[in-house]
Amino acid sequence: MGITSKAEIEDWFTAETLGLSGTVDLLDWGSLIDSRTKLSKHLVVPNAQTGQLEPLLSRFTEEEELQMTRMLQRMDVLAKKATEVGVRLMVDAEQTYFQPAISRLTLEMQRKFNVEKPLIFNTYQCYLKDAYDNVTLGVELARRECWRFGAKLVRGAYLAQERAHAAEIGYEDPINPTYEATNAMYHRCLDYVLEELKHNAKAKVMVASHNEDTVRFTLRRMEELCLHPADHQVYFGQLLGMCDQISFPLGEWGPPWCDGVRFWACTSWRICPHAGQAGYKYVPYGPVMEVLPYLSHRALENSSLMKGTRQLLWLKLLRWLRTGSLFHCRT
Repeated sequence: MGITSKAEIEDWFTAETLGLSGTVDLLDWGSLIDSRTKLSKHLVVPNAQTGQLEPLLSRFTEEEELQMTRMLQRMDVLAKKATEVGVRLMVDAEQTYFQPAISRLTLEMQRKFNVEKPLIFNTYQCYLKDAYDNVTLGVELARRECWRFGAKLVRGAYLAQERAHAAEIGYEDPINPTYEATNAMYHRCLDYVLEELKHNAKAKVMVASHNEDTVRFTLRRMEELCLHPADHQVYFGQLLGMCDQISFPLGEWGPPWCDGVRFWACTSWRICPHAGQAGYKYVPYGPVMEVLPYLSHRALENSSLMKGTRQLLWLKLLRWLRTGSLFHCRT
């Protein structure tokens, strides 16, 4: 298979590597490659001419290798600081021609820092055809290697770029053919992870979605699986200023075991300690000229959702007027 020589491979398949089953599956094979040839530890990118994945490290200059070392050091510093202060790190996803490297680095961080609890979250883009395979592989790796699974599920943001790149280089379009197929994939991946949460109290998931049907689906499945909001295994996230009509009612929803708790719009926009659901508002920050293009892009993507936010604001204003609390602040 071009991985190593025949002489070097003769001692691969031993009683130790085959185990009781006498077989080698995909995950075992990946571990063998890691330990023997370190092939999968190489960052890979698609060749512009052939479309095939090739090792990236072999083409690094000395300065690029130094930059890579610095990046790994910064990731390690961030993860250690997150452990110290008790917060989570969610590693975002990018285009498929970058993602293998990102996923590989994230996996190594999860192996190191997710021993006691899921500190590092990997992001899965459900508009990809192989999203379900990626999610199930991540869960199975966590089970076998005894670290805590943490994931953020998104639909994906690079549809046009992905399809243009695939057409230009000549490989199969990695994106699901329709929006409905993407929704089905999201719910399939989410349902699989929620089932894992039911049997694994240490696993966690962030449902990062502006889709009301997805939120309803999640809440229904949580109730069916008896996943209590108070356990904070499931988080919800939307962008600050977008889909507040989804974010605010999340804390108000709840079966009897929620004890009628409510989520009020906290002035800090952080999670309210008495919320029914763990809901977060995603706050991008950075230099103005870099953040504004990002926000305008997201606003265009979610333009159909802005109507609901305006309706929510009008209803809130009318309620304040009716109750005479327009100039009073709830704490």
